[in-house]
Amino acid sequence: MVVLACLAFVAGIGVAAGGDVARIVRSPFSFGANDFRGPGYEPVHVKIPAGSTGAAMARILMDADVVASVRAFTTAFAQHPGASGIQPGTYELRTRMRAADAVAHLARNERVEERVTVPEGFTAAQVLDRLESQTHLTREDLDAAVADPASIGLPEKAGGVVEGWLFPATYSIQPADTAAGVLSRMVAQTTAELDRLGVPAERRQSIITEASIIEREAPEGYRGKVARVIENRLAIGMPLGMDAIDAYGLGRPAHLITRAEFNDRSLPFASRVHVGLPPTPIGNPGVAAIEAAASPTQGDWLWFVTVDLHTGETQFTDNYAEFLEFRRQYQRWAAANGF
Repeated sequence: MVVLACLAFVAGIGVAAGGDVARIVRSPFSFGANDFRGPGYEPVHVKIPAGSTGAAMARILMDADVVASVRAFTTAFAQHPGASGIQPGTYELRTRMRAADAVAHLARNERVEERVTVPEGFTAAQVLDRLESQTHLTREDLDAAVADPASIGLPEKAGGVVEGWLFPATYSIQPADTAAGVLSRMVAQTTAELDRLGVPAERRQSIITEASIIEREAPEGYRGKVARVIENRLAIGMPLGMDAIDAYGLGRPAHLITRAEFNDRSLPFASRVHVGLPPTPIGNPGVAAIEAAASPTQGDWLWFVTVDLHTGETQFTDNYAEFLEFRRQYQRWAAANGF
């Protein structure tokens, strides 16, 4: 019986060795667990979240095709003296690695630089979600940094609200970077843009708020004109009446907002009934929107309508009857195009 078992074991190894070196084999040290035998193939980035157990790491690595089985990894994890010191972060491993090699690589804590892109118009909540999902930063640390405005350099005029100040860009994040440090860089970049444009300190919060509306409302090529509509309405005490403001306040698309909600004075972001800017920015604007808010195009316009959503063609007017005609033009376009 012993001779037969040994022969079977040797035969099994011989088949694996004679074929693809990445084939799954039975590891004699893993109590029957499947394992890859090769050093690995394609590089792959894998994020290890804070507080991950060996089993949790194993499942992440299996999903990324790094290891062949949870059991092979957890066995190798238990046998490695440095496994308990594996730090959260992003690591570069290879597909189809031997489990012991994967553990050894992680135990060296050689995390890779993380790159995160924040698009124009993202809300603060979306920025934090992206940082949490794509970097080693935890939501707990991010929320703590946001709750301490001084730690991230947020200007006093922002009133402790980070919305609008997290500058959209691509950021390189190092393993040692903290949540407060990363958010500080975003706030500092917004401040740098305002400095470049010569925006005085007392106007910065209003400019950021206007820019956040422009970012959501203005098609490309029309930001300066939309900025002027906002300025003209503010100047005469006319409600801004822009759907993006209401949508931000209620947290749902404008087409799902009822007429009663649009006209509900108890809602602070009800832009059809409240005069002036909304209580906070409604997202994080990019350079073009900030530039438009700081230097609007000259004109007397009070209304605008995007009449073709495919091309972005937008009409502007200071005449209400003409505005109604533009709106009908859009409605005809929408009906013809299935909107």
